[in-house]
Formats: sequence, C-alpha cells, structure tokens
Amino acid sequence: MRLAFSTLGVPAMPVEQVLRMASEHGYHGVELRAHSEEPVNPGLPSDERRQVARQFGAAGVEISAVAAYAKVAAPGDDGPVIDEVGAALRLAADLGSARVRVFPGGGDLPAREADALAARRLAAVAPLADDLGVRVLLETHDSHRGGADVARVLGLVGHKSAGAIWDVMHTWLAGEQTQASHRALAPYLDYVQVKDVASASDTTPLPLGAGALPLADTVEVLSRADWDGWLCWEYEKRWYPQVPGLADLLGPARELLTRLLLESA
Repeated sequence: MRLAFSTLGVPAMPVEQVLRMASEHGYHGVELRAHSEEPVNPGLPSDERRQVARQFGAAGVEISAVAAYAKVAAPGDDGPVIDEVGAALRLAADLGSARVRVFPGGGDLPAREADALAARRLAAVAPLADDLGVRVLLETHDSHRGGADVARVLGLVGHKSAGAIWDVMHTWLAGEQTQASHRALAPYLDYVQVKDVASASDTTPLPLGAGALPLADTVEVLSRADWDGWLCWEYEKRWYPQVPGLADLLGPARELLTRLLLESA
C-alpha cells in the first residue's frame, strides 16, 4: 500500500510547500482538495495545470486523487451535477491523476430515489472518465455513509470507471464492522481514507492513532485481501482550525501506518 495525505489538512497551502512536506516525511502521494479556496481547482488555466503536473513529477510525488465536491445523489437536475463531475475529471486528467472523489449528498431523499439519482449520474459520466483514464469514486459519506450504501449504488452503475472510496470514519459511524465494510466495498474499492477521532459524538480530528477508529483492523483486513492501493490520511483541519498543524503530525502518522502494515504482513 502507498501512503498519501490530503490537502484538507493544509488549507490553501501552495503546491511547493505541500510537495516539500510530502518529500520530507516520506509520503508517496497527495490528495488535492479541488475547491475554489485551494490553489488547484477546476478553474485553474491549462498552463497552470501543466505546471502543477511538472512540479509533482519533479518531486517524485503522485497526485493520489482529486477530491471534488459534486454531490451525485443531490436533488435537482442532472445537468449541473454531470458538468461539475466532468470538470473535475478533466482537471484530474490534466494533472496526471487517476481518481476523482465525489460525494453522495442525497440529504433526506428516500434511499431508493437517492440511489437512482447517483447511479444515473455516475453512469452518465463513466464513459468520459474511461476516455480520460480517470475513475470517478463515490465516497462513503453523508446519505450513503455505509459501505453497503455505496456498493448498492455502484452495483446499479456497473461500469469499471465508477468505483468507491472507503472513508473509514463514516463506515464506523454507520455502525458497520470493518470486515463488513470491506466485504461490501471490495468489488469496487479503489482508495481508502483514514483519520482518527475521539468518539462518535466528538469527531474533532486527532493525530492518527490517538483516537477510537479501527485503524489496525482496517489495515489488517486490506492486507489479508492483498489490496495494494492508497491509504490517505484525511486530517480535517479546514473544518477545525483550532487543531494542531499537520506538518508536525505527518512523520508520526507515517511511522504508525508503516508499523501497522508490517504487523499485518
């Protein structure tokens, strides 16, 4: 497995500094938060996209994923959602990344209706994703927090360019056991996000390994399945500005994940 961290933990940090942190702390990749607040987003001109791709290539660091904010199960017309996902897919392709994260965002819609919306929109963008060599990945989140929820949608899509991101906190909050989450997501799994929090009632981000999330169990399950994808630490400092900075936590987090990987081998 390869290790990455998300720029959600370093809000608005210039690419040069992000790459310096990744190199100094031994991370193989970086997940780029593709929001208008960030230096890399779908509005970035073509020449600047090429520059970012060159910077990552020169540093020997991969863009593990582009984290977009489209909500594929949200109520409303399909067109704006499909356009938003398409813009993120083109950004990822220009940057040389193979993955785009999207959210469910089904709100209070009945599950069957939210599933149908998400599946229809993912099926609509899957051919473009395939043409660009990028997968669009539905994250376990909000209205589809459990692995079974996301698997239900992706089973309806039935396209190789539509897959899953397993956010371990959300499947845990959904009450799924680690093995059950993996079993549901395994046919579609492309990417895993790890993090840590104190409890279900206090999701303030903690240093990796300092909280209640089943990190060791997650790595063990993935190792037993011979899964060799990305483990990305998503430290949500953007939403919790009071927590410590990411820079001093990256080294200990890498050491923890490396130890868990070795113990599970």
